[in-house]
Amino acid sequence: MSSRIETIEAIWRRQCGTWEKSDAACIQSFLAECLHRHLDPQDALNWLIEHRTALPDGDAVVSEALRWVNEHTSTGSPVSGIGAEREGV
Repeated sequence: MSSRIETIEAIWRRQCGTWEKSDAACIQSFLAECLHRHLDPQDALNWLIEHRTALPDGDAVVSEALRWVNEHTSTGSPVSGIGAEREGV
C-alpha cells in the first residue's frame, strides 16, 4: 500500500471516522484536508469511488465529492495542472 493511500485513509478516519458518518460536511472536510496536504483531490475522489459500496449512500457521497472537486480545482483537473500547458493551443 502506498503512503499516499495511507495518508488519504488517515484523513478519512480523522474527518469522517466511520463509513456511516459520510455526510456532505465530512466529505467536504475530507477533500479540503487532502488539498491542504497537497494531495490531489482526484486521488481522494478515486479512493471514495473504490469504496463507495462501504458507504450507506455511496452514490450521493461520490456525487458530493465530484461536485467539490469540480468547484475547488481547475475544472476538476489534477492539482498538478497536468494538461494545463495545452490550454489555449
